[in-house]
Amino acid sequence: MARERPPRRGCGTLRRCLLGAALLLGLRLCADLRRVGSGSPARSALPGPAWRPPGPHLQPAPGSPRGASRRQVTYVRSGRRAPPGDGGSGTPEPGCCAPRGRPRRKGPRWHIDLQPWAGPAQSLDEEAWRFLRYISTAQIACNHMNTDSLATDSSPTHKPWSVCLDDRFNLAHQIRNKQCRLYSLGLGSDDTHFEVSMANNGCEVHRFDPSVKSAHILESQHLWYHRLSIDWRDPHPAVAAQKPHSNTRKLGSILNEFGHHKIDILKADLESAEWKVLENLILEDVLERIGQLIFEIHLHWPGFEVSGSDSSVVRFWYSLLKELEQKDFRLFHSYKDLSKPQLFLKKDIFNASSCYTLSWVNTRWK
Repeated sequence: MARERPPRRGCGTLRRCLLGAALLLGLRLCADLRRVGSGSPARSALPGPAWRPPGPHLQPAPGSPRGASRRQVTYVRSGRRAPPGDGGSGTPEPGCCAPRGRPRRKGPRWHIDLQPWAGPAQSLDEEAWRFLRYISTAQIACNHMNTDSLATDSSPTHKPWSVCLDDRFNLAHQIRNKQCRLYSLGLGSDDTHFEVSMANNGCEVHRFDPSVKSAHILESQHLWYHRLSIDWRDPHPAVAAQKPHSNTRKLGSILNEFGHHKIDILKADLESAEWKVLENLILEDVLERIGQLIFEIHLHWPGFEVSGSDSSVVRFWYSLLKELEQKDFRLFHSYKDLSKPQLFLKKDIFNASSCYTLSWVNTRWK
């Protein structure tokens, strides 16, 4: 007779494994549901997109409209403990916020706010007329300009570098007390009459020019020459490491390096680099440390690292000057240099000069 085989145990073992797996999955789902019900986040065990850690861009809240802008928010945990009986309310504690009565510190700005277009056509004509009218119209009256009444040098000035000496703006008081400070930014210009005149009146004058032969020269008791070029950016760290005495700096870096908190007068003739330097002064809030600005602006081309259509370039120029106005600077003098070519963005149009000298005063200066 054939020997009878014992029954196989494989089927029973498989059933028990499947039942055990189903039981474990059910317990896992129950635990997840409890966590969701209690409000604490849990990673899903169900198939779907892989879980990703929270990044810098926060996901929109459920129910927020599609396309709504996302804002990056940083939360600061307070060092104070919540008082007993607070109940875990969501009200932020005083320690996480700026003290009342003090303005919140602004974060860094990366670009200026462009003004609306001058007209619906967004044309060069519209932008140019608005810009030229703006730089030709004084915004505040100054009854006493220049240093003629104070200067000991009687020779005529070569360029109209005008400062406002009205008592309400404090510069005349600073000059009389020998406490004023002037920064002059140039690129190889031989016209230093204004700097010499201010130094003779007792102002501390610093002339920055990369063509100076020595690093620092004391020309007279109050007049310094520095072989430094003011730029809208500091040199790259790798370049700075190889050339620790690099002669290019941002103005804010120079102020910190020299230990100067304020400048009474900033004069600049930067041969078309003035637009980017001015943008840097605005974005880094260096303007708050300056009493009066005297800038020579050049309009025959967009300037260094300024690009775009002609109308957008003029809109950028205009927006920079409007930023000055928002910082409480007011234009008190405008000079149109008719000795320079009559070119506006390489075109002989609008009866415009390629060079203007503009003077502003900080109306909040003390």
